[in-house]
Amino acid sequence: MQTYLIMGKFTEKGITNIKQTTERADKFKEIAAKFGIKVLQIYWLIGKYDVVNIVEAPDDQALEALLVRVGAWGNVRTTTFRAFDKKEMDAILSKMDDTI
Repeated sequence: MQTYLIMGKFTEKGITNIKQTTERADKFKEIAAKFGIKVLQIYWLIGKYDVVNIVEAPDDQALEALLVRVGAWGNVRTTTFRAFDKKEMDAILSKMDDTI
């Protein structure tokens, strides 16, 4: 499984219906499971983004299918980052040559 950070900003529709945000989060988890995606955590934020979802997905295609489905709701626009844990980063670093 690969880890992703899904950063979200509420659309006008999303902020207008803000009182349903936690219900939408529950629906997000339910739909994610259908795509084989595990939602590890959801946080609401102060700052540039309004929400972050930390998920594990089997591949990019499963994640994209989820994001397109959720995007169609029109409540949030997302920016997604692939995250690497220490073990993955060590494997990446081991592939580097020493010419730096």
